[in-house]
Amino acid sequence: MDKLIPTVNKLQDVFNTVGQDAIDLPQIVVVGSQSSGKSSVLENLVGRDFLPRGSGIVTRRPLVLQLVNVPRAEGEIEGEGSVHAQFLHLPNKAFTDMNEVRREIERETERLAGSNKAIIKTPIHLRISSPDVLSLTLVDLPGITKIPVGDQPSDIEAQTRNLVFEYISKPNSIIVAISPANVDIVNSESLKFAREVDPKGNRTIGVITKIDLMDRGTNSLDILTGRVYPLRLGFIGVVNRSQEDTQSNKPIAESLAFEGEFFKSHSVYRTIQQHCGTKNLAKVLNQLLMQHIRDHLPSIKTKINALISQTEQELSSYGSMNKDSDKISNAGRLLKLITLFATEFSNSIEGTAPEMSTAELCGGARLYYIFNDIFASGLDSVNPTANLTNSDIRTAIRNSTGPRASLFVPELAFQLLVKPQIKSLEPPALRCVQLAYEELMKIGLSCGNNEMRRYPRLHAKVMEVVSDLLRERVSPTTAYVESLIAIERAYINTNHPDFIGGSGAISDLQRKLERKRKETTRSRIQEVNKTISSARNRSVDGDTVVVGSYGTVEEIFDDMSPADPSEVDDRLESHHHQRKTSLTANANNTLRRPGSGSPIGSATHSNGASHGKFFNSFFGAGSRRDGLHVPSADEPRAGHVSVIPVPNKLSNVSGEGTSFDDEIAALSTQISTELTTAEQRDEMETTLIRSLISSYFSIVRKSIQDLVPKAVMHLLVNEVCQNMQNRLVEELYKEPLIADLLQEDPALVAERDQCAAMLEVYKKAFAIINESM
Repeated sequence: MDKLIPTVNKLQDVFNTVGQDAIDLPQIVVVGSQSSGKSSVLENLVGRDFLPRGSGIVTRRPLVLQLVNVPRAEGEIEGEGSVHAQFLHLPNKAFTDMNEVRREIERETERLAGSNKAIIKTPIHLRISSPDVLSLTLVDLPGITKIPVGDQPSDIEAQTRNLVFEYISKPNSIIVAISPANVDIVNSESLKFAREVDPKGNRTIGVITKIDLMDRGTNSLDILTGRVYPLRLGFIGVVNRSQEDTQSNKPIAESLAFEGEFFKSHSVYRTIQQHCGTKNLAKVLNQLLMQHIRDHLPSIKTKINALISQTEQELSSYGSMNKDSDKISNAGRLLKLITLFATEFSNSIEGTAPEMSTAELCGGARLYYIFNDIFASGLDSVNPTANLTNSDIRTAIRNSTGPRASLFVPELAFQLLVKPQIKSLEPPALRCVQLAYEELMKIGLSCGNNEMRRYPRLHAKVMEVVSDLLRERVSPTTAYVESLIAIERAYINTNHPDFIGGSGAISDLQRKLERKRKETTRSRIQEVNKTISSARNRSVDGDTVVVGSYGTVEEIFDDMSPADPSEVDDRLESHHHQRKTSLTANANNTLRRPGSGSPIGSATHSNGASHGKFFNSFFGAGSRRDGLHVPSADEPRAGHVSVIPVPNKLSNVSGEGTSFDDEIAALSTQISTELTTAEQRDEMETTLIRSLISSYFSIVRKSIQDLVPKAVMHLLVNEVCQNMQNRLVEELYKEPLIADLLQEDPALVAERDQCAAMLEVYKKAFAIINESM
């Protein structure tokens, strides 16, 4: 047990040599308000006057006070033994004059805290060895204050509070809460602070000072016995030296004797005198501290052992120290680092690196994403005809024919229009090359293990070589990608097996037109169907109207396949003929339509002829192109569904009115006229050109999407990976550069030295604990 407190003192000395409090060591923290008698209590424990005194805040830095009991020399009287003091910041100087100790505390305080009454948390370490003290480790904190006085900082309360809580919040600290007896206990700031961090009072001991100064008729018996404010460690009452005794330099031994006599002779306190007095306080604190150390020393040992392991791992991450004089070793180290860098670069692209990020795509996976997502999306976003208006297409067609009239849509117009669209694939392709280049640069920056990062000059030079190599390879890659676009524009291969061609474009156009016409026809005949259905059961002069064997007009079109418009006329004429022969003798009551409408008739032949002219004109009348036979205007046509407007109403006709045949003919003539306008022809031509451009553009886009990533991999990625190590060796493995490149980072060297010093501290602390256990 006697070795425990010295063990903690040694641990404090060891840890404070590196300026860090890495371990929460058991210690006693003294807390009290200004003028609460805190300094007098500490001086009574030491038996000497050694603390600075004055008005306002005097203690402005924590004072770590280590009291060490040493054997008494022969002939020394109790209370007058020799005292030796030593400061941690002056390890080679011993003090025997306590006045000099006081002045050194003042000088060291002003050295860091200044002279403006500010406080600072850097402690002063003082060891006092004497036969008149019990071994203790105490921390004297600045007195708690609320109102700044004189030149004290305006935030002095906050500074003091933060400093006090920094110490008393540590679980291994025993709190000595000092409260004056002449102030109501409920107003004690020290007990208030202690209760915030130790609400159950398990590690707080109360000290009641200035008991001799209480008003007559009052006493602190209820407080000392724990009836007012209970604490597990209890309260101890002490009598401080008066200001007069301090100024007259009355020996502390006499003050301690007066204190003992006071408690023995007092009518109230003599019943608890064994729990009062400075000597009793020193014994209690000594026992508490030793018990506290014994309870926590095993956990401290375990923590120190863990810190040793962690620090060794951290130190190994900095690498071994260089021997600059060993040129052979440095040359081998440089070659090893270059090889490791090149290997890590290639492994990152191949996806075989031992450490890969799981938070984002990187390396080869990022290149794959660039090729198959970013680049592909960029190509898909290009609309081949979005920037071509109908006017642009018609102008290109007319310009390509020169002064001659256009007999068919010229192929030159198609080439003039499709080449600029192919050029629009170049920006996404070049962007793909640039993104791949940037990703390779990122890979290079992320490569290089901790060993290489010890040498900032080497890492910077390696990145310079890699950057130059990438720039050398990105230029031919970009030129090759541009040439791919130029090659596609140089020759428009209309014989490509995937190209839709003229026949395919015409067939596609026909299907669209027929589908549109049939939909229009069906919508227009709906009203006629309604009228005919109502006419079937209606009597005309007592006879029934017979519509005919063909059924309704909609049924006529349902059994027709898309064919020539002439078949529409034949079906309607046959249907009308059967209708006329089935009517009763009263011809004046036949159906007629008095209103407006769009009849159909023989003019549909003209319409069919006009469409035939357009399709024939693309490759010439009566000719064959790509295996598609386009009939001339005089050839019979079948399967063509024309737009067939029908009357909205049917009514009886008189001899003076228009016959059903005439109205059908008039309607057909109107539709034929609508479909043979110049605008309709231009629309068909532009639609045809757009279909051809889209088909050929799709072929080129697939080719570019396949070839550009291959070019990037071959000309850029693979070339860089294959030539990187050779280039690094060629540029860096030179004897004049080795020493300069392998100069370590000064900041990193400082961190490594600090880490090594902490490792030594932990090992020394571990050895100290082992000796005491």
